[in-house]
Amino acid sequence: MLFRSMSHQLTIEPLGQTIEVEDGQTILDACLRRGIYLPHACCHGLCATCKVQVLDGQVDHGEASNFALMDYEREEGKCLACVARLEDDAVIEAEIDEDPDAQNLPVHDYAGRVTRIENLTPTIKGVWIALAGDAHLRFQAGQYINLNLPGEEGSRAFSLASPPAASREIELNIRLVPGGKATSWVHHDLRVGDEVRFSGPYGRFFVRKSAQTPMLFLAGGSGLSSPRAMILDELAQDSALPITLVYGARTRDELYYHDEFEALAREHPRFTYVPALSNEPADSDWKGLRGFVHDAAKAHFANDFRGHKAYLCGPPVMIEACITTLMQGRLFERDIYTEKFFSAADAQQVRSPLFRNI
Repeated sequence: MLFRSMSHQLTIEPLGQTIEVEDGQTILDACLRRGIYLPHACCHGLCATCKVQVLDGQVDHGEASNFALMDYEREEGKCLACVARLEDDAVIEAEIDEDPDAQNLPVHDYAGRVTRIENLTPTIKGVWIALAGDAHLRFQAGQYINLNLPGEEGSRAFSLASPPAASREIELNIRLVPGGKATSWVHHDLRVGDEVRFSGPYGRFFVRKSAQTPMLFLAGGSGLSSPRAMILDELAQDSALPITLVYGARTRDELYYHDEFEALAREHPRFTYVPALSNEPADSDWKGLRGFVHDAAKAHFANDFRGHKAYLCGPPVMIEACITTLMQGRLFERDIYTEKFFSAADAQQVRSPLFRNI
């Protein structure tokens, strides 16, 4: 006898669009897999970014924390889309972000094989994955994937360091996090030839091309992944818009793709590369800037960032410092875009206190 999995109908307002949601599937996952973007961040029911209003129908709140979703909010019909599952047909109302530059690509599952692993720095590995068969990953430069871990360990988000033109073989730059299950597996156990699975694309971090303004990328550590993909994609376009990358690392051996960016700066007059080291020994032969990313940006632009779109990617503390510096230099919320990944420990700090909305 054949058994058909149960499903429910979900209508998303104000779009008026109805989609099918499989039994056990979260509201967020169902929407993303149909190219409907709902605001989200932690994806673990901790940060409340994905809070939506249930207008009709019943939902199972799953693992929504009582801090992110208060009891009175549950009574008012609110839920967290990243962990909520439908119990019958439902209608929700969500804050749909209409972005003219978003391609709204649906999320799919992919299989691939590891073709190359390189030590980019003492703590960051480059991992290349060729997609199985004739599959292509359609994504916007700056987006990320969720890489499945072995067994029942779930998945982890990693930015795509390769541009969309490399759709058959993707590159990930993964920093070893002490005690991190995912990064420890990548650094210590993953081998060339291993089969892996992942889903994507995810994220709302991409160049706002329609703005037609100079681009400023501020990155730290393995946060270089997304900006690298975005810069390579932009330089392949026929445009004269200036691009500046300010990239920070602690020491010279942690500064990766340095030679590539120097070569790109020589080849493309509209691209400027500004590396900075925050903890390089004083007696080394480093001739570049010393200090943090926000300090280097402030010095390079003489504390005046007006007329730019800024894209920030890196550790939360770096992003907070850069936001402060950009605002002091007269660049404000509407022109600043960020990408950072969150653990349960910092999920409550998703929104910068300097921003009303991100």
